[in-house]
Amino acid sequence: MSDLGAVSHVTMDGLNFLSTLFIFVIGLVALFVIGVFLVDVIQTKDAVRRNFPVLGHFRYVFSKLGEFFRQYFFAMDREEMPFNRAEREWVYASSAGHDNTVAFGSTKNLTPVGTVIFVNCPFPTLSEDSVPPPPITFGPECDNPYVTDSIINISGMSFGALSQPAVRALSKGAKLANCWMNTGEGGLSPYHLSGGCDIVFQIGTAKYGVRDADGGLDLNKLRAVAERPQVKMFELKMSQGAKPGKGGILPAVKVTPEIAEIRGIPVHEASISPNGHPEIRNVPQLVDMIERVRDTARKPIGFKAVIGAYGWLDALCEEIKKRGVGSAPDFITIDSGDGGTGAAPMPLMDNVGLPVKEALPMVADVLIRHGLRDRIRLIASGKLVTPAEAAWAYCAGADVVVSARGFMFSLGCIQALKCNKNTCPTGITTHDARLQRGLDPEDKAVRVMNYVERLRYDVGAIAHSCGVPHPRALKRFHCRIVQHNGRSVPLDELYPPVAA
Repeated sequence: MSDLGAVSHVTMDGLNFLSTLFIFVIGLVALFVIGVFLVDVIQTKDAVRRNFPVLGHFRYVFSKLGEFFRQYFFAMDREEMPFNRAEREWVYASSAGHDNTVAFGSTKNLTPVGTVIFVNCPFPTLSEDSVPPPPITFGPECDNPYVTDSIINISGMSFGALSQPAVRALSKGAKLANCWMNTGEGGLSPYHLSGGCDIVFQIGTAKYGVRDADGGLDLNKLRAVAERPQVKMFELKMSQGAKPGKGGILPAVKVTPEIAEIRGIPVHEASISPNGHPEIRNVPQLVDMIERVRDTARKPIGFKAVIGAYGWLDALCEEIKKRGVGSAPDFITIDSGDGGTGAAPMPLMDNVGLPVKEALPMVADVLIRHGLRDRIRLIASGKLVTPAEAAWAYCAGADVVVSARGFMFSLGCIQALKCNKNTCPTGITTHDARLQRGLDPEDKAVRVMNYVERLRYDVGAIAHSCGVPHPRALKRFHCRIVQHNGRSVPLDELYPPVAA
């Protein structure tokens, strides 16, 4: 047989094999479709699949893909929720150290109700007249008060909700930026400490990391945590924005042996915290717990809450005045009722708790009215990821601003909305080692630092535009809020000054 004939024979054999393989694959696909058809017709749980067998499955495929297409192709820069593309891109550019200026005018509509407009001064603060924000002291009556000048810090996100490389990156980034990091309610992990930053230890309703066998507060464990020099303050979490009135939820798939050991809970079982602290059922018991923690830890202690009902705040102030100002919490963290990073039932995330823009000035006024504003520091939390939002918080009365989701964006979060499924594509909220590989803590720590520094700079720029030397000098009259008639009203008219 000639060489040409041999090649022709081999070619024919190859074509015959490929055609046979093609027919075989088509047959398998046909069998699979028939199988799906029969299953869909027989099942009774899903009306769409029963009435439209096979084709009905595409409804769920398109529904899942819809999130992707809206984010990248269809949504305008200011349309998405909970954070739009313009907000995310500002954080991405800032954390990467890139230029984040814009050209040809703002794409933001300034007419919607609630829009914040800052009142620029005709004689803005010159660069040579600006000064760094002055330091503030938490717990002046404590044995170990905490002094800091950072105006932007990392809000509570626990190891468990976040991955190990994400926590490491935040810890090192916080050290580089000279800001603090809140542990979240999941206890103190080695990764929180790894970067050397200042730590605020959060005590959640389940007392993770400082709990006894019955789920109560173990004072010996609390004392051991407080003895660490990096731990500067303690925060008693009463409620959080994602789920006011309901405890934290960590799905079983995220309860690894390491996380179970740190928290003091069974491995591979869903971790659901109590709705509230069992030993805190009224205002006197809240003050009792604050004094108990402070006496044991000898460090500042405050509490975090979403404000809904607010009469209890007056009762709290009256209880403090009765016992003496030394019994007061050293700070109150006001969280916003419009959701957070945690997994939560939609009714609680969407419709329970006041937004921070209403709650913060309200709490500030209560403290002023009772003469306690100088004693109790106010920390603002909740979707304050851009300079305008942080500057508003200082106008409204905050001493410090903290953010969680802003720092998630600085780590590379793409708002895939998979935080509770252990499938986060950027490795931030998953414990899948394959997905975590994409998150380099060394690189992301620098991005965290860049984000903090840019946020500080731009909040300062707003303050200087308003004619004050630093953000903590901003007052309510420095911003206006757009109303239903399209006109803006000064914040100090919406929340008039109160007398002590």
